[in-house]
Amino acid sequence: MSPVTLVTVAENGSGRYSERVNAGRHVLLADEPAARGGQDTGPSPYEFLLAALGACTAITLRMYVERLNWTLRRATVELQHKKMLAPDGASTIDCFQRIISLEGDLTDEQRLKLLEIADKCPVSETLRHAAMVDSKLADAPSPTLA
Repeated sequence: MSPVTLVTVAENGSGRYSERVNAGRHVLLADEPAARGGQDTGPSPYEFLLAALGACTAITLRMYVERLNWTLRRATVELQHKKMLAPDGASTIDCFQRIISLEGDLTDEQRLKLLEIADKCPVSETLRHAAMVDSKLADAPSPTLA
């Protein structure tokens, strides 16, 4: 089982949808683009999701080539997300597209193996499988005495 990761997101007060994201010692901003009513002060939630998928893909590839001593100078992952009509014709599904560029002295077989490995990165697997999101309210703060 993997360790529990704690990320805290809170409104930062600088815009309708502007959020402060604390991930360990890292502080990031999230927002919606202006076209969706935000101020575009940070990536949108779906851009963060794409970043997670791209980072996981590149890191997984790097780990794999290091174990085999393959010559991969750089992996670059370009990502897109869109909603598509599901086969039932009534609902939608999320479609994530990755274009992976591999720089280095790699054979065609190695490149195909790296494409296969990219599909096994943990975030890819999470997105492909059903997930559970459990939400609950935090304990209410105690009223202050005047």
